[in-house]
Amino acid sequence: MKAYLLTEMTWEEVKDALGTVKMAVIPIGAHEQHGPHMVESCDAVLATEMANRLAEKMFPHILVTPTVNMGVSPHHLNFPGTISLQPETLIAILRDMVRSLKRHGIEKFLFLNAHGGNQSTLSVASTTIGPEEDVQIYFAKTTASAKQAISKNIHSPIFGHSCEREVSEALYLAPFLIREDKLNKGDFNEGGRYKQLRPGKPIQGFYHYEEMTKNGCIGDATKASGDIGEQIVEEALENLSAALEELLDLKPESVH
Repeated sequence: MKAYLLTEMTWEEVKDALGTVKMAVIPIGAHEQHGPHMVESCDAVLATEMANRLAEKMFPHILVTPTVNMGVSPHHLNFPGTISLQPETLIAILRDMVRSLKRHGIEKFLFLNAHGGNQSTLSVASTTIGPEEDVQIYFAKTTASAKQAISKNIHSPIFGHSCEREVSEALYLAPFLIREDKLNKGDFNEGGRYKQLRPGKPIQGFYHYEEMTKNGCIGDATKASGDIGEQIVEEALENLSAALEELLDLKPESVH
């Protein structure tokens, strides 16, 4: 094996792997609209692909669990097909996963998230489940740490959903997610309170996505490329693996 992926292992293989596994990585995505050019499983698939590649870099010290493929997406619900969990539902699922895996001896966890709408819930989950179960829980956004590649290649004033960044990542990791003949820019509504509630503004709050964009996407997906995706993904994987090596107190030569 070049990576420990729980969905592809027998119980005997898991038992053997637990001799070196120091952390379980739980990929978390969403099932929600991604405009006219990406399928709705996008976040779940990208979370899975990032976790699997991280497991290869960190072998044999991390194990990847099944993906939580729905998330907190109420802002997308007015677009057909979106399925949203309540925050407390997502926390309950994660609590049960952590509790189950702790029974098998795992006491460190990383929630690897590909959907921005989950972040606040994961912060609550990490600060509640960790002390409840007496385990260490961390959370990270899949590619948010790739600041150099993003600043070099992504120039839309608003991006982050079915945009040139996310489509580029998909072109590199999972191109089947994309309808390349339908790539488009975000169709923004010029008015609307979203401008006052975006991250970085003095006040944040809930708004429906269609208040911001008529076609469900932002940024400019026509500028996406697999090369940009590779730069973002590989920088993020380097940053994530370096951080985990430090957290898990691993010597560089112990990671294959």
